Amino acid sequence: MRPKLVVMVKEPRAGRVKTRLGRDIGLTASAWWFRHQTRSLLRRIEDPRWDVVLAVAPDVEGFNSRIWPAHLPRVAQGRGNLGDRMARVLRGFNGGPLCIIGGDIPGVNRARIADAFRALGNHEAVFGPAFDGGYWLIGMKRARAIAPTILRDVRWSTKHALADSERSLGQMTIARIATLHDVDTADDLLVR
Repeated sequence: MRPKLVVMVKEPRAGRVKTRLGRDIGLTASAWWFRHQTRSLLRRIEDPRWDVVLAVAPDVEGFNSRIWPAHLPRVAQGRGNLGDRMARVLRGFNGGPLCIIGGDIPGVNRARIADAFRALGNHEAVFGPAFDGGYWLIGMKRARAIAPTILRDVRWSTKHALADSERSLGQMTIARIATLHDVDTADDLLVR
């Protein structure tokens, strides 16, 4: 089976996406930024080596959205916190390898994604760390067989998110690839 790259996206409406960024630049501006950042990202990461799938939220509105490219398949994120939704996506695909990214990391490109899939050749899991203690990518060699405790008890949006997530994987072998900046605040927009 071909590797799968899942991009977690929300319908870019003011007050629904990038709310921390919205506190700095306004909710409409932050939704506009996310919409254009994600569209650019999707153009940069499509590649014949893997299939790109959108994990959309809210579920119904995301499936019907005309904002995202129509040729990309979609799955529902479902309810719960970020860990619940990512674990659901990981369990939802047969076969291997699968990576998940968000839409708010300007530095993501095909080479970074290829690095992640390559790391899964020798490891059961891979993370792409972010400079704030979180991460921009999580991947599994065989996602369906993961433990039910994966991504539980993670302190999301803190400097502990990566460490907590790695701990939730138990004894799995874990690789790390390049550390990138994500965008949560106006200051993050200035970092490239």
